[in-house]
Amino acid sequence: MMLDVRRLRLLRELALRGTIVAVAQALSFSPSAVSQQLAVLEREAGVPLLERTGRRVRLTPAGANLARHAEAILARLEQASGELVDARRGLAGPLRIGTFPTAARAILPPALIALAQEHPGLEPMVSEIDPADVADALRAGDLDLALIHDYDFVPRPTEPGLTTIPLCSESVYLASADPLTTGRALTDCIQLPWITAIPGTACHAMTIRACQAAGFTPKVRHHIDEFATVLALVAAGQGVSLVPELGAIHPPLGVHLTPMPIRRRTMIAHRVGSDAHPAVSTVTDALRSAVPELLDAER
Repeated sequence: MMLDVRRLRLLRELALRGTIVAVAQALSFSPSAVSQQLAVLEREAGVPLLERTGRRVRLTPAGANLARHAEAILARLEQASGELVDARRGLAGPLRIGTFPTAARAILPPALIALAQEHPGLEPMVSEIDPADVADALRAGDLDLALIHDYDFVPRPTEPGLTTIPLCSESVYLASADPLTTGRALTDCIQLPWITAIPGTACHAMTIRACQAAGFTPKVRHHIDEFATVLALVAAGQGVSLVPELGAIHPPLGVHLTPMPIRRRTMIAHRVGSDAHPAVSTVTDALRSAVPELLDAER
């Protein structure tokens, strides 16, 4: 029996996501293509892997067992790929990196400069991506490595097939144009308008949950993702906001920043097994060296 690795990846994704439609959306396939490939995998395996009830599908015990083996197989393939790099051509070719905006501005540039000097054959390719979408992109092979974050009040769920490495942590500040709020608590802002990120993001959830933990729900006036714009609106008297340290390095004139007992943590994520890949480990080292001194680097 010879099983196709690409079809095993589809089975693993079905075990994680539960529906063929979700697998198709995550991997940019059509649902019919996913169904066809899983049917071929069943023929290769020689046993039923899926149980279909109307439009729903679930894994049989044999299918669930094969999905667990697929996880281990994919990790070993990542390890094997990394071990072949040195034997083939060393550190050269593209490496796809995902990042969120503040890390792209404050951490990535010095890391990319160092990589260009030390490994000119390596071609880092950076894409901005919402941390919530990183797991799908890594498992699909669209990214090789990514910077992600979580907050107090908004921990990241464990993602099967992925490894995360702590990089740094930073303070979260209350940004206000009113000097009377400087050094005070969230509860002093109950009656003020708030500026938060777009609903559905970790930044938005952090603000809502931090305020709720303080005993109130914020009166949100504006939804803005980009922290420079958030601070410009704060300076214009449009409200207060919670902003992480990397987003508040150069605040506009008139914006007061008060540290809150809230942290944001940045991590490096990659597929299980790919830490053996020399390019992944080299970029990881470069990112660690590029953490700004004002942050708390984590090892």
